Amino acid sequence: MSKFLAEFVGTFTLVLFGCGAAVLGGENVGQLGIALAFGFAIVAMAYGIGPISGCHVNPAVSLAAFVAGRMNVRDMLLYWAAQFAGALAGAAILMVLAKTGVDSGLGRNGWGPGYLGEYSLQAALVFEIVMTALFVIVILGSTGAGSSPGFAGLAIGITLAVIHIVGIQVTGVSVNPARSFGPAILVGGEALSQLWLFILAPAIGALIGGLAFRLKLLKA
Repeated sequence: MSKFLAEFVGTFTLVLFGCGAAVLGGENVGQLGIALAFGFAIVAMAYGIGPISGCHVNPAVSLAAFVAGRMNVRDMLLYWAAQFAGALAGAAILMVLAKTGVDSGLGRNGWGPGYLGEYSLQAALVFEIVMTALFVIVILGSTGAGSSPGFAGLAIGITLAVIHIVGIQVTGVSVNPARSFGPAILVGGEALSQLWLFILAPAIGALIGGLAFRLKLLKA
């Protein structure tokens, strides 16, 4: 129950802080500020709930940990439930705070005409797969054998911030199915119809990163 609650709170915080920066403060802080909000949220939660659950706050991270042999299937499913619920709760609070409610988009992910940089489906798919793979490699490497666990939260948070600096214009950056799920469920429409990519692509990226450790292609 402690792990479930920790993952719920962590994912709730990630969505509320990260998407909240985009929706409530985007015009003032810009792309860099939004990127740092996502990164700092992960740093804070890594030290806040890391000792309890490991601070996955991302179904792709839990999948990568399972593939790498660091998590059993029961815990993975428990984490997934907590993460999706937390993301939905975070998006719901943001909907209440936003002046235009769901019309604000709630920081949803997307691609194509009318969405930020108007990148193609192919670009969105490649970006989310590659960046998720790199993200989980940093996570598994910085928390595995031979690492310096006390600094893992910083490494992971900085990596997420840099991914956002690079890719906000491409997809708004997901690399996290739960982060995409919360806003999409409430916004509906195109956000919901495009949600499949932000579940599939991070899952593929997680498999790539997890297998790199499972097969000992990457090892201390």
